[in-house]
Amino acid sequence: REKDDKYKTWMPKFRVAKEDKDQRKTSDDVERKIFKVKKSDAEESKKMEKEEKFFRKTFMYDKEIKVINTATAECSVPSKRRVDLPLTAGEQLDVIDVTEGSAVICRNSEGRYGYVLVEHLNFR
Repeated sequence: REKDDKYKTWMPKFRVAKEDKDQRKTSDDVERKIFKVKKSDAEESKKMEKEEKFFRKTFMYDKEIKVINTATAECSVPSKRRVDLPLTAGEQLDVIDVTEGSAVICRNSEGRYGYVLVEHLNFR
């Protein structure tokens, strides 16, 4: 044996039915799908724009939206007002701005903005 054979990793070969082999996509099919935009992406971006517009109007926020920090919600908290952001435990949030009180303005993964109390967040 040569030294190269000693260090080769063993990979199992999975058997594939002949019908499945014929249905495999060619590289041309794969390349075409990369450039297509899904309808859900377009709808999601419209929703994000709508949420940002509502946020700017409600909070009278005219500054550039920059993520200062990221935080994780420690517990689930329902929102009592429209300006409060409802939380679920373990949710990742982007901190956008700090207010004078004990609340910060955050954005969740759905693109929704609102106030969150600092005591409900875990900064890492």
